[in-house]
Amino acid sequence: MATAASLSSLHHLSSSFLSKASLTVRPLRTITCSLSSSSSSLQFNISFAPPKPKPKPTPTPKPPEPEPFPDPDALPGGQLFIPWIVRGEDGNLKLQTHPPARLLHAMANAETETKKNNNKNKNKKAKSPDNASMEPKYSKAARRFFNQNFKEPAQRLGKVLAAAGVASRRNSEVLIFEGKVTVNGSVCNAPQTRVDPARDIIYVNGNRLPKRQPPKVYLALNKPKGYICSSGDKESKSVLSLFDDFWTNWGKRNPGLPKPRLFTVGRLDVATTGLIIVTNDGDFAQRLSHPSSNLTKEYIVAIDGVVNKRHLIAIGEGTVVDGIHCTPDSVELLPRQPDIPRPRLRIVVHDGRKHEVRELVKSAGLEIHSLKRVRIGGFRLPTDIGLGKHIELKQSDLKLLGSKS
Repeated sequence: MATAASLSSLHHLSSSFLSKASLTVRPLRTITCSLSSSSSSLQFNISFAPPKPKPKPTPTPKPPEPEPFPDPDALPGGQLFIPWIVRGEDGNLKLQTHPPARLLHAMANAETETKKNNNKNKNKKAKSPDNASMEPKYSKAARRFFNQNFKEPAQRLGKVLAAAGVASRRNSEVLIFEGKVTVNGSVCNAPQTRVDPARDIIYVNGNRLPKRQPPKVYLALNKPKGYICSSGDKESKSVLSLFDDFWTNWGKRNPGLPKPRLFTVGRLDVATTGLIIVTNDGDFAQRLSHPSSNLTKEYIVAIDGVVNKRHLIAIGEGTVVDGIHCTPDSVELLPRQPDIPRPRLRIVVHDGRKHEVRELVKSAGLEIHSLKRVRIGGFRLPTDIGLGKHIELKQSDLKLLGSKS
């Protein structure tokens, strides 16, 4: 009886669970039980719900693995591959085989803006063709910085007047001493006064000195016979009168600039021909003519009569010029030529004293027919320049003359 009561209670409990539709049905484990007694045998099944499975932990996302880089040996031509180091969205640095997208976008935008700016500039230039000839305008701060750091310092008043073409430096000093020069409204009697033509107001004999100074000019002239190397007077012909074509084209090549005052570097006597340097740069002329420059000068001398060995020895021994014994660097008798009947000598000197070559030849007992200078330093007079013609010297020519600028 006790067993029957237990079975009825279990049956009642199982039916009450099954009658509730809201409960979740899970797979059951079934255990088979059997009871035996003397009167009868009972067999029933007991089912148990399986244990509730534990929730699986959410897997942590792994950082993306870096993309494999190609082997440089596998690239065509063995090209070296350089990876890109970028910062990902998770904040970590990583390597990749291609540049980041934002860089590509920035490059594309930059190229587009450059093209737009170029088109705008072309349109502006097309609308205003005079822009190319206009000088660029800078701010006051930029001009002040340039004037303080790069502009040439103030120069002596006498030198400024000579460079502006007023007169020679000596005559400019005479004008200053005579009180004919005013600086900023006051008479200036000191040639060594420092002035700046761009800022100071300078008047000479009532005429305003231009603010802009003429550029430096360097010319090589093939001097003809009968011309003197100075400004000259009404009775003498000056080598400066041979530059009429140069002054004719000056205004076209240098619009708005004053004409420079030209002078010769050193002198050749009226009967001597050949190379003479003409410029308006006083410092350059001083360096070129000073004995410390050690520039040699080569002359070709045509002799009336016969030249013997004793004549060459006598010239080589030198002679006294202005109280100083001068010796030539070299003396050479040139080969005779069919179209030149007279013997010719090549004489190289470095002192450059007045009439030095003529005195050397005269002391040897020879008479000069013609004398021509063909070289100064490393610069030789071109053979295609006729008498009375000139050429403008280039920077390479100035270096041959010993200029360091």
